[in-house]
Amino acid sequence: MNVVDHVRDMAAAGLYSNVRILSSLLLTMSNNNPELFSPAQKYQLLVYHADAIFHDKEYRNAACKYSMALQQKKVLNKTSKVRTSTGGAAASIQAQSLPSEIEVKYKIAECYTILKLDKDAIAVLDGIPSRQRTPKINMMLANLYRKAGQERSAVTSYKEVLRQCPLALDAIIGLLSLSVKGAEVASMTMDVIQSLPNLDWLSVWIKAYAFIHAGDNQRAINTICSLEKKSLLRDNADLLVSLADVYFRAGDTKNAILKFEQAQMLDPYLIKGMDVYGYLMAREGHLEDVEVLGGRLFNISDQHAEPWVISGCHSFYSKRYSRALYLGAKAIQLNSNSVQALLLKGAALRNMGRVQEAIIHFREAMRLAPCRLDCYEGLIDCYLASNGVREAMGMANNIYKTLGANAQTLTILATVCLEDPVTQEKAKALLDKALAQRPDYTKAVVKKAELLNREQKYDEGIALLRNALANQSDCVLHRMLGDFLVSVSDYQEAMDQYSIALSLDPNDQKSLEGMQKMEKEESPTDATVELDGDDMEGSGEDGDLEGSDSEAAQWADQEQWFGMQ
Repeated sequence: MNVVDHVRDMAAAGLYSNVRILSSLLLTMSNNNPELFSPAQKYQLLVYHADAIFHDKEYRNAACKYSMALQQKKVLNKTSKVRTSTGGAAASIQAQSLPSEIEVKYKIAECYTILKLDKDAIAVLDGIPSRQRTPKINMMLANLYRKAGQERSAVTSYKEVLRQCPLALDAIIGLLSLSVKGAEVASMTMDVIQSLPNLDWLSVWIKAYAFIHAGDNQRAINTICSLEKKSLLRDNADLLVSLADVYFRAGDTKNAILKFEQAQMLDPYLIKGMDVYGYLMAREGHLEDVEVLGGRLFNISDQHAEPWVISGCHSFYSKRYSRALYLGAKAIQLNSNSVQALLLKGAALRNMGRVQEAIIHFREAMRLAPCRLDCYEGLIDCYLASNGVREAMGMANNIYKTLGANAQTLTILATVCLEDPVTQEKAKALLDKALAQRPDYTKAVVKKAELLNREQKYDEGIALLRNALANQSDCVLHRMLGDFLVSVSDYQEAMDQYSIALSLDPNDQKSLEGMQKMEKEESPTDATVELDGDDMEGSGEDGDLEGSDSEAAQWADQEQWFGMQ
């Protein structure tokens, strides 16, 4: 047993710090005296040394050392050809025991991926002949191709993963997300389903995710519910998160939050999907709960995008947009495919007046999640903010034609129509269709109420809001009902509605302003002393924008965030 064998054994035992020191010394000795180690031994030392550096997360350095190992392997291949031609059986046995050249290339690609050098990673993996690619190489290639927009190559690589490993469920999701038909994907797993017991659920699972990626939310919900009710798959956290996410996409906030809560009760260390959960909680005004959730996830892992997104949502709904912008950027740095992080950063940029930058982020979110309507809504809001009504109308019509006439797409189209006096009647007809499909759809109720308020049809607005609140309690709806009641001089009930709205979201500024306005009208002598509600809102917004750059710089320098010590 020689010294290189000792290095190999320490590497196998995970003693990376020891491997790094010893291999470094031995490599220096080899450089000073090339005859000290054989080409095969030097190749081994370079690979083990690179492995130790990779373990220390010095990825650029590791990639360099792995590349040096590959150069050494070329030298070794030349010398081994000479030896084998002279009948050296021992040389071929030794070559078989050496670290795999394919594995070294995979490690280089892994380094490049971590360093965000995706093109370099693809180039390395493309250099491996197709027949020599292992399932993990094909999986990495598929993900890289998909990220680069090379969908056909991604599909080919995902299919190769399934050919080798027919139960690779993430590869199945990858294919479905690239619009491969569910029936075709299911056919690739049929043999293993039929040959193994207790896998009859898999075909239903594939069907559920096919519906998700086709944007058919209701059928996806029904299919996942049928899976979740089966005794063998009951109380599976991953299924519950998927179900919660589909409820969210369908605009059913109440059930989405309920399923997210069930999932995290089953798995307190759950991270996946918690960014969406945190966003929904923040949007509903439960900022204290969001703060607790963010702190808990940071304690689990600060190397995932989710806790940073949750922190950003807390800041965004506290109207600290520059802080939300920083936290969203940090989340994207950790996971450039995080749709929720892109939406957070886009919304923060939009509210800070940087509309063109926001549009870039919303478009990237749309590319990653073409069936998520909130991505399109963010982009449409940007177009409307920059007076791009024509662009917004084109986008809304495209959504309507692509995803069909459901309550959400009808409301999005109506929202744009409301911006043009010529299309007010069309907006009203679209909202009526949306509410006929889903009378409890909050966004449609809000837009219809806004339209009725413009037309000064206060009694109809009150009836609409009372009907919507019969089966749900929503801050915005209670506040709007308060505004309508003020318009018909029913001040006492209006005050009650504002109070209910503030109990649901203590930070709802418009409900506070409504109450303050009523108090001024009741006490006219005090009105000259107090600021007008509109003036208060305007001054606060300007102050936040003026300090945004300095605050963002402070957060970038100190790298502090809520919930972190």
